[in-house]
Amino acid sequence: MKSKPTSFDIAYQAGVSQSTVSRALRNSPLVNEETRLKVQAIAKKLNYKVDKNASSLRTQQSATIALLLFEDPTSDDSLINPFFLSMLGSITKASASKGYDLLISFQQMNSDWHADFEDSNKADGIILLGYGDYHDYEEKLEHLIEQKTHFVRWGAEVKDLPVVSVGCDNFHGGYQVTEHLIANGRKNIAFIGCATSHSPEFLDRYLGHCKAIENHQLIVNKNLQIEAISTEAAGYNAAKKLLANDVKFDAIFAACDLIAIGAMRALQEANLTIPNDIAVAGFDDIQIASFTNPPLTTAKQNTKLAGELLVEKLLALIHGEQAQTQLMPTSLVIRKSCGS
Repeated sequence: MKSKPTSFDIAYQAGVSQSTVSRALRNSPLVNEETRLKVQAIAKKLNYKVDKNASSLRTQQSATIALLLFEDPTSDDSLINPFFLSMLGSITKASASKGYDLLISFQQMNSDWHADFEDSNKADGIILLGYGDYHDYEEKLEHLIEQKTHFVRWGAEVKDLPVVSVGCDNFHGGYQVTEHLIANGRKNIAFIGCATSHSPEFLDRYLGHCKAIENHQLIVNKNLQIEAISTEAAGYNAAKKLLANDVKFDAIFAACDLIAIGAMRALQEANLTIPNDIAVAGFDDIQIASFTNPPLTTAKQNTKLAGELLVEKLLALIHGEQAQTQLMPTSLVIRKSCGS
């Protein structure tokens, strides 16, 4: 007896992926017209019939949430920014308390990662952690919206798209850190971290930093801002560049703790003492921040609350309810890297 044709048979003959076949048979706008007509013609030739029972699974809930992590450059093989590890624990616990399983995976940044995930029907909604260059990432958000996928993300507020985000008040956190450095007598404060729209969270921290300087009648020196991504190596190299520029500075505000840790190493290699010669502050309060030498002053983000809010807002969207972007306040954790 001849077996029934499958979507994989169509995919083979059309030279496309199975998920593309699925979208083409649904007349999805994500498939160009030429490919869509080709797939539909092959389906008709093979007398392919859509399995209604399988299709109905797309309208059913799986009681599963997908947590998709961005692959970050890390000093180990984890590819996970350590800031997200404590948040991951909170999301897992919050999901379980609501009766949901959690599917954890890395975001696939190819052109179809968003559509492939929805077509697989693995989960009722998605939580996104991390994004790399925001200019590249924004298109992915647009596709998720177009697909009507239920999703929430961790990060800065997205002003131009109807995206629900949970994040911290990065501007206030940046202001808070810089004000503390100024209160400790620092007047020439360097900022290490990307300060462009490619990294909205770091940019908001920088803008808060600049506002604090201006409010204390000090001068924002553009030469004291050095670009760096969120790794120890980037912080180390940025601090080395700052030292080589021969620009006077008495403190460093790093856009995240990983950058701060790398910068501290560069300062110590240059025989500068922390905080006597140069004070250093970070942002995030990752676990290692309290074990650096000296322990790192930083702006703490509440990862426990963040995880709970991400799950709460995603479930609201899944159940057809309204959800709004929410920014949480930071709290300053004062340790010896700033003197007091």
